Amino acid sequence: MSKIEQIAKDLVMPILEKNNFELVDVEYKKEGSHWYLRVYIDKEGGITLDDCQLVSEYLSDRLDEADPIEHSYILEVSSPGLDRPLKKPRDFERNIGKEIEISLYSPIDKRKKFEGELIEFTGDKIIILYNGERKEFDMKNVSLVKPVIKF
Repeated sequence: MSKIEQIAKDLVMPILEKNNFELVDVEYKKEGSHWYLRVYIDKEGGITLDDCQLVSEYLSDRLDEADPIEHSYILEVSSPGLDRPLKKPRDFERNIGKEIEISLYSPIDKRKKFEGELIEFTGDKIIILYNGERKEFDMKNVSLVKPVIKF
């Protein structure tokens, strides 16, 4: 996490805790000629536009006071979306029994992607039911995990 991302995280936490929102991620990056500070939030039942506005206004005021960013940037506060990556232990716990997709750095059985039902997460390993069999993945080899969205 960059210094700017850490400052934004520290500044936004009081409003999130007050409203029982979860901080999913903070990212600060340049896209084209613009810098973006993005804050992704969530809550049980989902985030509303009003929730995003509340957090955005609060954080914007705190950032103006602290003034940690020397150049212009665009602040965005939003929901991470349905297919948000699973990163924290809590994300995995919430998805036990659900279909997930795992992307790997190095192939296993000549494959870098696996889909299956998440049956266990130990912190070091992800265990899924893949083609009717239990399959374990070491977190060191996992580049991305996200829920499978079926319509």
